Amino acid sequence: MYRLLNLYNKPYDPEFPLVCCDEKSNQLLEDSRTPIPMKPGRAQKYDYEYRRNGTCNIFVAVEPKAGKHHIKVTDQRTRKDFALFIKWLLDDKYKQAKKVLLVLDNLNTHFKKSFSETFSVEECTRLLKRVKFIYTPKHASWLNMAEIEINLLQQECLNRNIGNRCELEKQVNAWCNENNEETRKIYWTFTRYKADKKLSKYYVS
Repeated sequence: MYRLLNLYNKPYDPEFPLVCCDEKSNQLLEDSRTPIPMKPGRAQKYDYEYRRNGTCNIFVAVEPKAGKHHIKVTDQRTRKDFALFIKWLLDDKYKQAKKVLLVLDNLNTHFKKSFSETFSVEECTRLLKRVKFIYTPKHASWLNMAEIEINLLQQECLNRNIGNRCELEKQVNAWCNENNEETRKIYWTFTRYKADKKLSKYYVS
């Protein structure tokens, strides 16, 4: 925890960007009846019934100090999907960076094995030289700022029925682009001092 809190406290360095990454599953829910549009003085009306059209996975990456946001929708969240998402980040979004500091939780796909199973030895070596995995403590994934990003995505974009992957991609990309245009940052306030004050009674001397 302290290693991560110290890292969050360091000044912004574009050559070594700190990027927080996570993913979430999202149900594709289609309205069973066409909603009645809102009118002046009247809210939109929609039926409580819906149709399930399966699920999609949403990969989320946020660079909190730079206000940069990146999203990819995939059918699944396999090791290959994770490796391809990180490759996209490294080669497309952070190709000028010397090394990306990537904050992750301990999900079984978030490891180097995902790269070795997906790419050739040469490509795997090239990619892993440009990224450093930094894991949250077990049972403390809340220390990953990507969870804040996912909560905002859920509240501001996914809190309604979206029935197919094409529409889901359209909506989450619009949300992501708006955040990038506003350079929307995350200001982390849980410091080492606050951790000591809150948790010191559990420490063993």
